[in-house]
Amino acid sequence: MTTTDFNAPDTLSRRGAWVAIAAMFGLNGALFGLWASRIPALKATHELSHAGLGALLLLLAGGAICAFPLAGRLADHYGAARVTKVFALVKISALLALAIAPDVPTLAVALFVFGAIHGGMDVTMNAWGAEVERWAKRPQMSSYHAMWSLGAGLAAGTGFAAISLGASPFVHFALIGLPLAVLLCWLGNVPWASPVNRDAKAPMFSIPKGQLVLVGLLAFGASMGEGAIADWSAVYLVDVGGAPENWAVMGYAIFSITMVVMRLLGDWITRLTSPEIAARASGLSAACGAAVTVLFPTPPMMLAGFVLMGVGYALIFPLAFSRAANDPVESPGKALAGTATFGYGGMLLGPPLIGFVANATSLRVSFGVLAVLALMIAVLSGALKRD
Repeated sequence: MTTTDFNAPDTLSRRGAWVAIAAMFGLNGALFGLWASRIPALKATHELSHAGLGALLLLLAGGAICAFPLAGRLADHYGAARVTKVFALVKISALLALAIAPDVPTLAVALFVFGAIHGGMDVTMNAWGAEVERWAKRPQMSSYHAMWSLGAGLAAGTGFAAISLGASPFVHFALIGLPLAVLLCWLGNVPWASPVNRDAKAPMFSIPKGQLVLVGLLAFGASMGEGAIADWSAVYLVDVGGAPENWAVMGYAIFSITMVVMRLLGDWITRLTSPEIAARASGLSAACGAAVTVLFPTPPMMLAGFVLMGVGYALIFPLAFSRAANDPVESPGKALAGTATFGYGGMLLGPPLIGFVANATSLRVSFGVLAVLALMIAVLSGALKRD
C-alpha cells in the first residue's frame, strides 16, 4: 500500500499542528536533558573513569546509528506521525531503566536501547515536522529545534534542585519525566495521517553526496559540539573548573537556553543576512566559546564560553536541514537522510570521542578539539549558499 500525501483534517489548524510537533521535539529534548543532568551521579555510582564513560556513551551513539535506517523504514511503512508517538511513549521507560541499572553491563544495554529510541525518534519527528512545514507553507524547522533545546535546558535545570535535595536519578527521572511524557504526548496526539509507502526499501546506511557532503560536515561539526556539551559540560565544570556538583548542571542548562533564544530568532536572522553569513558568524562564535573554556578554566568564564557556543551551534542544524531539503540534485528524503546521518552521528559520537581524547590527554585538550571543528563550520559556510 502506498500513499504519497499527508492527510490533515479540516479541524486541525496550523497552530495546532505546530504545537503537536513542538511537543514531540520538547519531550525528546527534555528526556535527553534529564539524562545529561545526572551523568556525573551515574559516573560516580558505577565508579567510571573518563574512558569508561566514553565507552558507554559510544554504545548510546551506536544504538542511535543502528536505529536510523530502521526508524526510516518504520516511518515509511506506518507513517512518521504514528511512529513518533510510539517512540515518545517508549523513551520514558528507557530513561527510567538507566537509573535503576544495578551494574555496568546492565547500564551498557540500557544506554544502547535509550540511544536507539532517541535516534529513532529524532528521525521520525523531523520527518513529521517537515510534512507539517510543507503543509503550513512557512519555515518552521528552526522553531521545532528551539523547542528541543527548551525542553533539554529546562529538564537539565531540574537537576540542580534534584541534587540539592538529594534525590536519586530514578526519583528525579520519575517525578519530572513521567508527568512531562503524559502532558506532551497529549499535546502531540493530533489526527495527522502521514504518507506511507510499504513498498519502499530504504538503504541500510545513507551518506550525502556532492555538495551535500560539505553540508553534512557543517552539521557534523555543530552536532559534535552540541553532543559534547550535553554529556561533558557538567563533568568539565566539576573536574576542571572545580564547581560544586549542584552548580555544574547549570552549564548545559545555560547552553540550552541560549540555543532556544537563537533558534527562535533563526528565521529572522537568516532573512536579514543569508544562510552562509549566519553560518560563518556562528562558527566563529562557537570557536571563541570553546577557546574561552580552555584558556580560562574558572566556572564563570566556562559558563560564558558555553553561552558563546550555544550562540554558535544553534542555527547550523536547521540551516543544514533546510539546505538539504532544497537541494537541486537529490530528492528531499534522500538528501535529508544523508545529512541526518552526519549530523546525528556527530552528536552521538562527540561525547565518546571527548572521553577518549580526555583519557589520553586532558579534558581541556578535548574541548580544544571543539574549537577546531567550530572553525571548520566557518570555513565551509559557503556550502549553504543556494542558487
